[in-house]
Amino acid sequence: MTSTPDTTHDTRATTLAQDIRGLAGRLKRRLREQADVGDLTPSQTAVLLRLEKDGQATTSSLARAEGIRPQSMGAIIAALESAGLVHGAPDPGDGRQTLLSLTEACRRRIAEGRAARQDWLARTIESRLSAPEQEQLAAAVVLLRRLVED
Repeated sequence: MTSTPDTTHDTRATTLAQDIRGLAGRLKRRLREQADVGDLTPSQTAVLLRLEKDGQATTSSLARAEGIRPQSMGAIIAALESAGLVHGAPDPGDGRQTLLSLTEACRRRIAEGRAARQDWLARTIESRLSAPEQEQLAAAVVLLRRLVED
């Protein structure tokens, strides 16, 4: 049985998709290993990143954004507060609500983690890839960016 050009193209795209997903997952794990996140759960990390990206939020708005029950979010917030990573202040528009935000210690921790991951990746690229391979990688990054842009 011979394959048509369209079938070959579809198979190639499927194989590339599997390879990229697998490599992206492995790269994510390797980057995660480079910065000590302590004993934070994935849910706690997601809340910290959301607060960093979106700014202050209430427990209920965080719960909606993360798709979990407010009671579950309350437990996550309590753990983050006791670790000194988030703090609450009364909402100036509605004193009955508390606005949560990152502490300065948490902001430093996030910045240090990003710097450690960036440093590891830059050193790894420099040590493992030749100059022509680094150029190929730069070209691949352009193509990957096109895949994720809207």
